[in-house]
Amino acid sequence: MKVKKFMAPTMPEVMKKVRKDLGNDAVILNSKVVYTGGFLGLFKKRNTEVIAALDPQPSKPKVEEPKKTINTAKPANTTFSVEDNKQQVLLDEVRALRKWMEKTNNNDNFSFPATYQAIFDLLLEQEVDTEIAKELVTNVIQDGTTEDITYQHAQQQIKNEIINKLNDFDFGGITYQKKFVHLVGPTGVGKTTTIAKIAANCMLNDGKKVALITTDTYRIAAIEQLKTYSKILDIPLEIAYTMDDYRQAREKFQSYDIVLVDTAGRNFRDPKYIQALGKVVDLQHDIDTYLVLSLTTKSTDLEVIYQQFENIPIKKLIFTKKDETATYGPIVNLALKNKIGVAYLTNGQDVPDNIEEATTQEISRLLIGELSNV
Repeated sequence: MKVKKFMAPTMPEVMKKVRKDLGNDAVILNSKVVYTGGFLGLFKKRNTEVIAALDPQPSKPKVEEPKKTINTAKPANTTFSVEDNKQQVLLDEVRALRKWMEKTNNNDNFSFPATYQAIFDLLLEQEVDTEIAKELVTNVIQDGTTEDITYQHAQQQIKNEIINKLNDFDFGGITYQKKFVHLVGPTGVGKTTTIAKIAANCMLNDGKKVALITTDTYRIAAIEQLKTYSKILDIPLEIAYTMDDYRQAREKFQSYDIVLVDTAGRNFRDPKYIQALGKVVDLQHDIDTYLVLSLTTKSTDLEVIYQQFENIPIKKLIFTKKDETATYGPIVNLALKNKIGVAYLTNGQDVPDNIEEATTQEISRLLIGELSNV
C-alpha cells in the first residue's frame, strides 16, 4: 500500500493533488487543519493536511475465450468486485470530506485574513460564541479594506464593532426610576455583598436615602452579613419571611429614595425556585429586577440560569468575580443573545470599592485587551 501526505490551503486543492498523484482510487485515511509559519504566534498560514493511501491493483490476467463446457461459468459476485471497490473508495472519500467540513464548521477554525484570524481566535479563547465572533469579524471586514491592516488597527476595529453592537442595550448602574430594586440569582454568586456595595454607592456617591430588605431567610449567615453592612452604613434593614412581611417592609420604606431587596439564592436547576421566590417578593409591580451572575460559572450554565428567569422582567445583568477569571466572552454572549444590558461588574469583596458601572468600552477592552503594537 502506498501512503502519502498532501497539504494545501483548502480541501478541494488537496483533493486535486491526491487525485493527480495517486489517482481516483486513492483512499483518504485522515484530514486535519494545520497552521504553519507565522511570527510570535501570529500570522500563521492555515492549511489542510490529508493522508491518502493507494492499494495497487494486481494486473488483470488476459481473459481467454472459455471453452464450451457446462461448468465454466464465473461466480456470481466476481462481476461486481471492481465496481464495488470503486464505490467503497468513493464512499470513504465522501465520509472523510464530510468529517472535515463538520470539523471546520463546528471548530474554532475559520478562514479570515491573518490579522483578523488572530483576533477571531482571541475572541474564541475568551469564550465568545463562535457565531457571534464570526459576525463581529465579518462585519469589520465587509466595512473596509483588509490590505495592509496592522494588528493594532484591527484590534480597534473589532473593539468599535463590539461597542456598536452593545450600544443597542442599556448599560450602567441604577437610575432611580423605580424605588424598589431586587437582586436575584443562584446561590454563591455574591448577591449579598453586591447589594451592600450598591447601597454604599447610592448613599455615599449619589446622596440617596437607602433602605434594605432581605428575603434570604434560608441562610442565617446571609442575614447576619447584611445586618453587619446595615450597621456600618447606618441604613435600616427589614427581614421578610413571608409576602406579608415583604409588603409591610415596602410600606415602611415608602419615604426612602431607593430600597434594595436581597433574595434567596437557590439551586438554579430547581424548577420550584422561581415559584418560591414569587411567594415572598412581588416580582411584577413597581420594581426593577437585576440578575446577578458569576463570571466563574460555565458559559452553558449561565445561559441556562438566564432562561430560568425568562418569566421575570429582568432589567439588567450584574456580573461578579471579574477578578477571579480571565474569560469575559459570556458577557457579550448573554447580552447579544438576550438583548439585555449590564449594570455592574464586581471585582472583589471590599465594600464599597470593588464595584464599577458596566460600560461597553470596558467590556470591549476586557475581550480584546489594550491596543497592541504588534
